[in-house]
Amino acid sequence: MKKFTALIPGGRNGMLGQALTQVMLGSGWTTLSPGKKELDLFDQHKVEEFIKLHQVDLVANTSAYTDVDGAEEDQQKAFLLNRDLPGILGRACREMDICLMHYSTDFVFDGRKNTPYTTEDQTGPLNIYGRSKLQGEKVLLDHDWGKLLIIRTAWLFGPFKTNFVHKILNLARKRKSISVVYDQVGSPTNTLDLARYSLELFEKQTTGVYHVVNKGQASWCELATESINSAGLSCRVVPIPSSEYPQKALRPAYSVLDCSKFSMVTGVSPKPWVQALRDYIYYYEDHV
Repeated sequence: MKKFTALIPGGRNGMLGQALTQVMLGSGWTTLSPGKKELDLFDQHKVEEFIKLHQVDLVANTSAYTDVDGAEEDQQKAFLLNRDLPGILGRACREMDICLMHYSTDFVFDGRKNTPYTTEDQTGPLNIYGRSKLQGEKVLLDHDWGKLLIIRTAWLFGPFKTNFVHKILNLARKRKSISVVYDQVGSPTNTLDLARYSLELFEKQTTGVYHVVNKGQASWCELATESINSAGLSCRVVPIPSSEYPQKALRPAYSVLDCSKFSMVTGVSPKPWVQALRDYIYYYEDHV
């Protein structure tokens, strides 16, 4: 069986990047996540040289500007990382004729549906973060070279870095009750599962846009409640509307993703989010 080499922008410090690195290493891959001094990702020529030197088979772009509210203030940086960088990596991969696996988001949708979004549904982001990620998709799709894989995902939690679940559990250990929004519904997703499913897509040598999340849906309030219960804590969760938790960026009320295309191609049915959450809490929460 061929051993693959992956260049993972964001693999050194990002939550998804570190999860993908762990899963790849466990599958026999060689992974490379050079720092800024080792590789300027914004220099296409240097990226191409790096790919050639290290015989890279796949660039898995987990690098992104993910501060949804911060993007409203720092639009330039959001578009730099979420639109411009994917474009540079895409051109380098096209020149070197290798696969780019790029991660996008449920926030490319406006949340006006009440059934899970498919890859065929019309996009309509409500905030700068979503717009910048959608522009990153478009830059790549406008110059597709037949080895482009775009994976939209959502509501990530997992080891190696702080996340919503970790924050909720920290609060629950200190307080008798916490207030959490109930009117935003999405697809909670374990980064380790996402990483495994990503490799399933790569191994099928498929291309195009896919939705990859854990199965099912939840509100932030439901996710918080299940997290607290799974950790054996006694903190009460008080449901509140989004209007009582004001944020700079508007969020979609419903952004559940439909993974049927992923399952059809890979034969894999994603793990239910509750099981994925318990896996994280039982095995990794103490190590965040």
